[in-house]
Amino acid sequence: MAPAYVAIGANLGDAQATVRRAIDDLAGLPHTRLAARSSLYRSAPLEAQGPDFINAVVELHTRLDPLALLAELQRLEREAGRERPYRNAPRTLDLDLLLHGDAVLQDAVLTLPHPRMNERAFVLLPLAEIAPARVEPARLARVADQRIERL
Repeated sequence: MAPAYVAIGANLGDAQATVRRAIDDLAGLPHTRLAARSSLYRSAPLEAQGPDFINAVVELHTRLDPLALLAELQRLEREAGRERPYRNAPRTLDLDLLLHGDAVLQDAVLTLPHPRMNERAFVLLPLAEIAPARVEPARLARVADQRIERL
């Protein structure tokens, strides 16, 4: 089983309930088990409009390959009512595959590691909480000006 890290975010509706439900849904994916979950965090929208986001990161251990896991993440987003009217639109649920084992991919469908994960406090702080070896302190220092609070 490969370790995979998924960032979870929502800023429409009851975002805290949505993120908690998403964690449960991720734990129930086929050939997958939940290994760790971060606390919930509230963050200001980054390069986006709308209300604050509720964020978390989970570590999954999965037998799904990266593209199969991505398909499951997108299915969960659709089931949560995710729409994509424009780039960085407010969202009911956003699931980003950050890392999948040691996979390095770059194509039109998926890039691993996630290309912007090191620019986002709402990814790095929850990731550092559950997998501190995956986040260098210098990366956290570079996003220190982004508003985020642990709930």
